[in-house]
Amino acid sequence: MPSESLRWETLEALKNSSKGKLKYSPDWLEKGEDILAGCIEVSSLSPLSGQILKRLSPRPLLKTRSLSSCVRDTSPEISEDLAAGASVPISPRQISSPTSPPPVSIHAEEDEQVMSSLFKLDFVHLHSFIRQTLIHSEETAELSLRQEQQERLVATVSICESEQLKRYEELMELKQRQEYQSMRDMLEKETQESLGRQEKLREEHRHRMKILNLRLREAEQQRLREAELERQRQVEGRERHRAINAIQEEVLQLNQLLQPRPSTLTDPALDHTPYITRGNQLCSQVSEVGQFPSVEDLTVAERALQEMRSLVRNLHEELKGEGSLQTGADESTLKWYNALQDAASQCAQAFDELSKAKDTQTKKLKMELQKAATTPVSQIANISGAPLKEAFEKIDKLLSSRPVTSAGKTVCTSQHPQGLEFVSYKLAEKFVKQGEEEVASNHSAAFPIAAVASGIWELHPKIGELILAHLHKKCPYAVPHYPPMESGTSVEDYQKILGYRVDDSKVEGQDSFLKRMSGMIRLYAAIIQMRWPYTGKQGPHPHGLNHGWRWLAQILNMEPLADITATILFDFLEVCGNALMKLYRGQFWKLILLIYEEYFPRIEAVTSTGQMGSVTRLKQFLETSLRTKQIPVPKSELGSAFFRS
Repeated sequence: MPSESLRWETLEALKNSSKGKLKYSPDWLEKGEDILAGCIEVSSLSPLSGQILKRLSPRPLLKTRSLSSCVRDTSPEISEDLAAGASVPISPRQISSPTSPPPVSIHAEEDEQVMSSLFKLDFVHLHSFIRQTLIHSEETAELSLRQEQQERLVATVSICESEQLKRYEELMELKQRQEYQSMRDMLEKETQESLGRQEKLREEHRHRMKILNLRLREAEQQRLREAELERQRQVEGRERHRAINAIQEEVLQLNQLLQPRPSTLTDPALDHTPYITRGNQLCSQVSEVGQFPSVEDLTVAERALQEMRSLVRNLHEELKGEGSLQTGADESTLKWYNALQDAASQCAQAFDELSKAKDTQTKKLKMELQKAATTPVSQIANISGAPLKEAFEKIDKLLSSRPVTSAGKTVCTSQHPQGLEFVSYKLAEKFVKQGEEEVASNHSAAFPIAAVASGIWELHPKIGELILAHLHKKCPYAVPHYPPMESGTSVEDYQKILGYRVDDSKVEGQDSFLKRMSGMIRLYAAIIQMRWPYTGKQGPHPHGLNHGWRWLAQILNMEPLADITATILFDFLEVCGNALMKLYRGQFWKLILLIYEEYFPRIEAVTSTGQMGSVTRLKQFLETSLRTKQIPVPKSELGSAFFRS
């Protein structure tokens, strides 16, 4: 440090000075050493002392006097010489031997005065020298003290600075450790993030590969479909040629039917001329088709055939008179409908005591039984066969009076005398409600619910009768039955009989009503063709496709209702049309042709412009089916692979 260096330089300069070279010891007197023994410069007398010494005579010196008296008795002349700076050297021996006999001089008195002045002068000089030496010693001691203080200060400062340096080094080491830890944490975090990104990339890669494989399979399937379509187009091309030939032949035959009979030639009321003229035009239209007909040519030929059939039908209606269809179900159907409703009412009366119970224990049992019956039905889904089988087994156990676990509690129908009747009624009601709500929103749910329902129906026939009763009550079009409005029945009650929901005198909208009816018809169409694969029973379906054929025939014998008939016909044919086609084959296609040619015009006649949505769907379905001679399998139908999953 600069200040410390300056101190040491100052001390070194003082040490090297003339005063700094003086040596002083407080033990001089005790050791008997001469005070001036340490002086480097030899003490000398003043040059004036030479003249005085020449005049000295060998006589006894004066007695030694004190230094203070010599100083006080100094003559003015010597004092002036001393003040002028003259030095009077004197030897220590001369001073230390006053007892030697002085030489005798003539001028003894005068010499004695001169010597006295001389000694006074030398003692003053010696006093001054001693005083300076003492001052120098004090300064040296003070300087040593200061040096020690400075050394202690430097040592203290050095220790403080050393401690501060240690603290600084510790702080720096701590910061380095913190930085190292922070860096390590950051590296670990980046490593984890990197691993996460890598895992995400691997997952994305797997997902992309999965999608790619799916797309490749779809592409392969698409290629196979296109190849199949090409083969079908070639086959259809040949079929179109044969079909047009058959159409042309039928058109010519129908044209012969338009010719008047001999008995009506003279009857002016039956003029066949318009029919004959139009028939000839249709024959010419069909015959103009080329050798290689296209789809449009076939469509034109089919339209010509349909129009020719309409001409023949209209002519026959004029000859025989107009006829009309039924406005309700026939007597046998109504009898069956009423029997099912009576059975459901009797079942409800059988558990009247349980349903109206007021004690807490019975109410709790009733709720547990209802949950045990309805919960498995709510859990039915088209995910896989295992959950479906589990739901079926729970329902079968409950109906067989075996204990089942529901919501963590064990319950059995034998716990109450009316338990089985109550469970049967609520179970059938829940199946129909699933069709009304679940199937209405999700058409693919129809087949898994129908599979369980048909299996339970086969093992417990009473459940099937209750399902039909609940279905007919909520959807009379599943009978089919159009209940007439009896006298004394209010409008609200009649709307409830027709299947509408009425809450606080507010009738639900037509779209909501049709959606619910559609869901229940789809469930019914699925039930009549589905069988539970695990019952092991042989024999006919407890309520099979023959009932579907009966339902379809009954619908066609009744006058269509606006918006309703078109909706339920389309839903029914889309779900079980393929099964009916495989079972009834040619008869089924005759029925479809009858619907398209004769019944569909009646539907169009009662349908307003704003209700043409369902009519358009039905028309497209019929036209596509008749053109391709094929009704596709429902997309949500359950195959054998589903039940093995």
